[in-house]
Amino acid sequence: MAIEVTMPQMGADMTEGTLLKWLKQVGDSVQRGDILAEIETDKATVELEAYESGTILKQLASEGDVVPVGDVIALLGEPSEAAPEIDRKPPAETPARRAIEPEAKERAVASTSAAPAAAAETDASGRIRVSPVARRMARDAGVDITALSGSGPDGRILRRDIESAIAAGTRKAPPAEPAAARSAAPAARPAAGAIEGLSKMRQAIARRMTLSKQTQPHYYLTLDIDMTAALAFREQLNASATDEQRVSINDLVVKACAIALDRHPKFNAEFSEEGLVHHERENVCIGVALDDGLIAPAILDCQSKSLGRIAAESKDLINRAREGRLKADELSDGTFTITNLGAFGVETLIGIINPPQAAILGVGSVMPQAVVRDGEVVVRQMMKVALSADHRVSDGAEGARFIKEIQALLEGPAALAL
Repeated sequence: MAIEVTMPQMGADMTEGTLLKWLKQVGDSVQRGDILAEIETDKATVELEAYESGTILKQLASEGDVVPVGDVIALLGEPSEAAPEIDRKPPAETPARRAIEPEAKERAVASTSAAPAAAAETDASGRIRVSPVARRMARDAGVDITALSGSGPDGRILRRDIESAIAAGTRKAPPAEPAAARSAAPAARPAAGAIEGLSKMRQAIARRMTLSKQTQPHYYLTLDIDMTAALAFREQLNASATDEQRVSINDLVVKACAIALDRHPKFNAEFSEEGLVHHERENVCIGVALDDGLIAPAILDCQSKSLGRIAAESKDLINRAREGRLKADELSDGTFTITNLGAFGVETLIGIINPPQAAILGVGSVMPQAVVRDGEVVVRQMMKVALSADHRVSDGAEGARFIKEIQALLEGPAALAL
């Protein structure tokens, strides 16, 4: 019997995705875990993983197609098996979908062998149509995207277009300015009354954050954590760690949260009208800043991972997020989120809950501060954290116990190595 491969739902408000590239073709044998295709959502490019083994009998979606969530895009089966006919369903009509600004979606894909256009296609606001991954690849390789003709829907520039430009060795942009110079230069000021179009990622962020604030009654708790012992513990660990195992402050926070979530399971749950839905896995999301906005992929199964493994997987997750090589469950299965702006010197960060999760922890910078210890003023390395929690799931006293658990773990960091 044929196995259906469907467009996954990666986020509560996702209604469709764009099939960017098939990595396996009809007749290819695939094993569970193999990457079948690249999918683009409003916020990221994701690798679609095979959850069953078999042979690809049929591809029902072409590269560039915009496919509704749950629609069948391929069939797997035995090599001698005949592929059954599958009816494609129309996109689902949901409140999230109706909230999206009307946008023309061309299903046809221009042939990659077609003659290049004189300039890249732009949308109604004048923005060049380019995927986040393609934009980053172009910047790193010095490719001028304004001179490219995209092969995606509406002339959208995709990864393969950048790869072709790199292989051809043409259309190079002038050398990029040093990062310091770019950061020092002021951003171009929009003309008075001008309307700047929103990218798909920004629209998705707007929908999700509005949904969170409108439907999840937040309460907030802040706490100072003395990180002096944790920094010494980190230095000792990193002295003998491999490069990939080197622990960051955020890795310490992830591990502390994983332990605290196990001891306070309400913060690893979500609200439903039938009751609280408790998750067996502790999949901790970490914020990753991209050119077009913020995404929060998850480090999966933190409850069973050592601090060194969390550190290695965190680095890998961040790199793959920036390269557009995330997996579907890393975007859809998160159960708790950490948002950290400590690297920017931000003292306090109060986050908005990532729906349908029950809480988010905002983490600020570690700063030397004068504090009183045993009646004396001493300098300690202090870090502010802020818990935003769903009041339908937990109450303030429960939140206080949870955030105090995190504090105790970070101030006595030996427990993080157990």
